Amino acid sequence: MSRLVIRMLVVAVMLTLPQWLGAVEKITVFALFTSKAIISIDGTRRVLSAGQTSPEGVKLIRTDTELEIAEIEINGRRETLSLGVVSSAPPSAGQASSSITLWADRGGFFYTAGTINGAEVRFLVDTGANTIAMSSRTADRIGLDYKRHGRAALASTASGVVPMYSLKLNTVTVGEITVHNVDAGVIQGDHPADVLLGMSFLGHLSMMRDGNKMELTKSY
Repeated sequence: MSRLVIRMLVVAVMLTLPQWLGAVEKITVFALFTSKAIISIDGTRRVLSAGQTSPEGVKLIRTDTELEIAEIEINGRRETLSLGVVSSAPPSAGQASSSITLWADRGGFFYTAGTINGAEVRFLVDTGANTIAMSSRTADRIGLDYKRHGRAALASTASGVVPMYSLKLNTVTVGEITVHNVDAGVIQGDHPADVLLGMSFLGHLSMMRDGNKMELTKSY
C-alpha cells in the first residue's frame, strides 16, 4: 500500500473521531426554557435544544421549568441536574461508581437532583436533619400516600413543633447511589421548599468536604 493511501486512511479516521476527547468535570445549568437550556460545561456556555449534543458530548434530553431541572446524557448515562447547581460529570458507561461529587452554591449550600421512589425531586443536603424531610405539597406532587402508609407524629423545626407523618421510602437515589427503606418525615404545608437530605440517607455514606466541594461515597 502506498504512503499516499495510508495517509488518506489516517485522515479519514481522524475525521470520524468526536470533537471532544477529554473528560468533562463540571456542568452547571444556568437557565431553563421549554425544551431548551443554557448549560456551562467546564466554563464554556452552550445553548442546547432538546435532542441536541454539545461538542463536549453533553446531550440535552429534556427540561422541566417547574421542577427547575434538566435531564442530560453524557458518557452513556442519563443524569438530572438542578438549575444553578454545579455538578460533576458521571463516569463512562461500564465504569463502576458509587460516589457523587457536589459543589456548594454561592450561599454555601449543597443541592442535588435525585429521586424518591422514582419521582424527581431536588435535595438540600442537611446533616442536621435526622431523616429525609419534605413538605406535604412535595409528597402530594410525587404521589406519596403518606397518610395511608405513614404514622402521625410531631417534628421539631425552627418554627416550633409541627405535625408530620413518619414513613419509609422504598428508594432514594442521588447520582449512582441508591438506598432502600429510608426513614422520612412529611411535614404539613409548603415547607421545606426542597427535600432535606438527612442522616437516614447520609448515614449510609461517607462524606468528605473540601471547601465548596463535597464527595458522597456509598459505604458497603
